[in-house]
Amino acid sequence: QEKSSRLSAALFGEDCEISHDQLYELLKYAALGKCHNATQPSWCRIYHQSHLAGVVVIVLHEMSQLHFYKFYLQFKHLRRVFRHRFTLTPSANFLASLYGEGANLKPQNTAQGLTSTSSECIPKSSDLQCDPIIRKYGEKKRGLTSYTLTLEEQKKNDYPIKGSPGCKGYIYTECDQQRTDSSPLFGLDCEMCLTAKGNEVTRVSLVDAQGQCLLNELVKPESTVVNYRTRFSGITKKMLLPVKTRLPDIQTRLKKMLPHDAVLVGHSLNADLQALEMIHPSVIDTSLLFARNEGRRFKLKFLAKAVLGKEIQCEQKLGHDPAEDARAALELAQFFIEQGPAKVAELNLEMLLTTEKLAEVSQNKAAFQPQECRVQKQLNEPPHLSKPCFLDCLQVTGQKPLLLGGQDLDFSGLRQSNLSTSNKQILQRALEDVPLSTFSIIQFSLGPEYIASHLLAGLCEKVRSKLTDMLTIYAGPFEESFCLKSVKKEFGRCGPIQSLTVVTETYQPYVCIQYEVLEAAQLAVESLNGAEVAGSCIKVQRPVTAAVLDCDVLIKELELDVENEGVIYVAGLKKSLTEMDLQEEFSQLKDLETLFLPKDLQSGKQRNCCFLKFQKSQSAVDALEVIKGWTVKGSKLRSRHALASGHLWRWIWQMNHSNGKQGGNILYEKMEQLSDSEQDLRKKVKKLDQHIKKLYRSLQNNTLCVVLFPGVN
Repeated sequence: QEKSSRLSAALFGEDCEISHDQLYELLKYAALGKCHNATQPSWCRIYHQSHLAGVVVIVLHEMSQLHFYKFYLQFKHLRRVFRHRFTLTPSANFLASLYGEGANLKPQNTAQGLTSTSSECIPKSSDLQCDPIIRKYGEKKRGLTSYTLTLEEQKKNDYPIKGSPGCKGYIYTECDQQRTDSSPLFGLDCEMCLTAKGNEVTRVSLVDAQGQCLLNELVKPESTVVNYRTRFSGITKKMLLPVKTRLPDIQTRLKKMLPHDAVLVGHSLNADLQALEMIHPSVIDTSLLFARNEGRRFKLKFLAKAVLGKEIQCEQKLGHDPAEDARAALELAQFFIEQGPAKVAELNLEMLLTTEKLAEVSQNKAAFQPQECRVQKQLNEPPHLSKPCFLDCLQVTGQKPLLLGGQDLDFSGLRQSNLSTSNKQILQRALEDVPLSTFSIIQFSLGPEYIASHLLAGLCEKVRSKLTDMLTIYAGPFEESFCLKSVKKEFGRCGPIQSLTVVTETYQPYVCIQYEVLEAAQLAVESLNGAEVAGSCIKVQRPVTAAVLDCDVLIKELELDVENEGVIYVAGLKKSLTEMDLQEEFSQLKDLETLFLPKDLQSGKQRNCCFLKFQKSQSAVDALEVIKGWTVKGSKLRSRHALASGHLWRWIWQMNHSNGKQGGNILYEKMEQLSDSEQDLRKKVKKLDQHIKKLYRSLQNNTLCVVLFPGVN
């Protein structure tokens, strides 16, 4: 949280998980600016870095997201002041990996110190088996037909499919000839502008397998342009004025140009085909070809630089060049097919993505070597990507980093300026010394007695149990012969249901419903309590347990959380609606900034709900009024203020799907021990929050302050 709000992070929803390398990028650039090859982070932006007075990192030793949400009400200052919140991926050696030693390092002896540390770019053969590319394709080289998307993959990734209801009126390319490994490849890319109708094509480029541009045409959209998106599309009002070509003209030309066994290649090609309103049966999507974990995707700009050594989408240019992008996607597919998955995996793209050396390596190769040489050398002699600790770099520039922590804490080999024994003493030293340092790491701890593994297991079980109760509602009573399908349909309009069971122990039947998101359960309580469902006037309530006695207070605080400011939840959507459909439906809402359509993290299927983020809080309030009674494609919408930001939604899903079963007696003992110490723990956490508040308030304006819950592993 930067006190002058110059930190901008454009992550929302499922994107709010960051790695230690991404955090490293942020802290290094904040501390060093453009010195020592530091560059703007890839995932967020710091404006006017030279105006930063300092960087303060507060580490809450061995505390995790579990602690934050278990003691959410106690972390009063932390949740109200820090506007940006992200899930941090686990790390075996947290501080070491964060401050430059590399996540794969083995502990080194004191004599070796920090300066001799390094991390290899090329993964070991055992690591290759875990690479998502190897898991998906295996290690052997294959022909191009092995990399074309199956019909199921096309459906899952929102490609226009012949005969599907959403593609009525789309033009089929009629390229029905059977594909072989020698079928011709064509690169395709479009640029779109936002019109009253939605996203419409304004420029189309098609390149052949030799990279020759066959089509590079401006297109006049049907509807009035609302936003030219010139920064990305490169399209201006002046450019489109003399244009006569319309979408049907382009469709006809493309249909004539493509051979009957053509394979189209593009990066997130589904968006281009949807905008072109065309269906093509055989595609290679480079955003899916270069597979990553958990459904994430590499950007085309990064892949072009890392794999081909090419700079595209340069900031000096006005917008993207679709011919350049089409050619880059095509060359990436050719590279993948020719070299095979094993060679691609050896590039270790995840490492390259988070290493500032990438720019230097790519620029040198692009400047001094022809492409064939460049690719071969990259395969045979990958760059050595060691990450020097930027705390050392700070000392070289004459700045002295401050490291404060208790004597029992391990700074993983980092030099400590001072050692203290209690959080109070650490705070006192921090208040005195932080103003004298440009980079400080302050580490607080709850103490070993509160982070023992058996207590953590009990704590985890309590949080899981509380979340389950908050996600669960009971509805009834119903008539003996009530229609369960009608009940499921009505309650399903509030959001995705995880489970539904009939309670028969009561005089009249009730239904127990567990939802996947907090908003859905709350919406059901608010909108269906006292309503007539399946012919009965029913009561809707959460289970009455000790864990949910403070549920109303918690719901109110979550609603007021700064992360949920200007965010609303909308349910009742048909699952057939795409993100583009929803963008179009909600485009009339004032100040709409982002739309997040959650997906099941296991199956990848989208949910019947979405989150809308607005630039202003009042616009979100107004939108709730506007949406009341709205019907989209025959489905009536329900909405309310958001309760769970993206990372919390993801975490709830993980908590619900992790194995929480324990041996009965063991768990009972753990819960007993936890109850004895929980009151003390609450007081400790509250005190810790006050320490952070005091330290934060003492910071100079323009200080970047980051609080980390690193967890145990």
